[in-house]
Amino acid sequence: MADGTGETKGGEDKSLGLKKRRSFHIDHEDTKENVLADFSLSSVLNYSVRDKRIFIHGKLDGQEAVVILEKTPIGEDILEEMFRGSKLEAEMSNDIYSTYKLQPPAHLNEIKTTVVCPATEKHVKKYQRQERHLVKETGESYSSITLPYIEQQSFSLQWVYNILEKKAEADRILFEDLDQEVGFVLLPDFKWDQKQLDDLFLLALVRQRKIKSLRDLNADHLPLLRNIYEKGTEVIMRHYGLPASKLRIYFHYQPSYYHLHIHFNALNYEVPGSSVERAHLLLDVIENLVSDPQYYKTRTLYFPISEDDGLLNRFKEARKL
Repeated sequence: MADGTGETKGGEDKSLGLKKRRSFHIDHEDTKENVLADFSLSSVLNYSVRDKRIFIHGKLDGQEAVVILEKTPIGEDILEEMFRGSKLEAEMSNDIYSTYKLQPPAHLNEIKTTVVCPATEKHVKKYQRQERHLVKETGESYSSITLPYIEQQSFSLQWVYNILEKKAEADRILFEDLDQEVGFVLLPDFKWDQKQLDDLFLLALVRQRKIKSLRDLNADHLPLLRNIYEKGTEVIMRHYGLPASKLRIYFHYQPSYYHLHIHFNALNYEVPGSSVERAHLLLDVIENLVSDPQYYKTRTLYFPISEDDGLLNRFKEARKL
């Protein structure tokens, strides 16, 4: 499952010389089992009243865990059944206005639940509410500060390779191009429950393994980027009926994990991370590389970073913030 942290679901990569953590296993054949029955709450990391989402830290099966609870959107296709089968409890009535507590049938009152276990400190920090700073990164500071920091970290990408090699989540792959230079895999992001198009969220993972982020892109990668745009939009139109004009297709910088990937969202969906200080539209990236083959090698980029992120400390130490 793509969790956006660069960690595997079952532990660190042994090739990095790190201790293997005991993995937490959920038997998906028994969907009625309550795997959260023994969850022990440690703290609430963050919550959003607007998005009706809460991020919780605790322990599950003796291991650190992060649980995300999110109310699912109300789709147009369930309205008739909801109105017909729900119970209403009156709260207030005043002239033409009245409010009620509506209790829908259980199957229409789901809460999307995401479990990250075993969770690392990086997972906890990812979901924790923190102060953020906007970093100015020149091409020189990328080479002297950011890149060395990235290379010193133990970011395991095994979960990405598992998808590319169809060792995991093969049944979720929507499309794959097997070409090793311009190929990619397209699948739903785990944050999308696939029950409505309003919050469509897909992820394209490139097959090339040496491209970490925007900073590695040059004109030689234009065939790859164009292939992802053309085939990705074609597949989405064929499967979901959404044209390219109704999609937001973009990179993150900094990315959550350092294997090049591209996000596909429904344009009307205000997804976290699509703000101007972090998202870079795929079509803009293509145009920039056409204009200047080394654009992202030298371009000054800005990105938000959390207060306790180690990379922020590196910029402070270098007096770049």
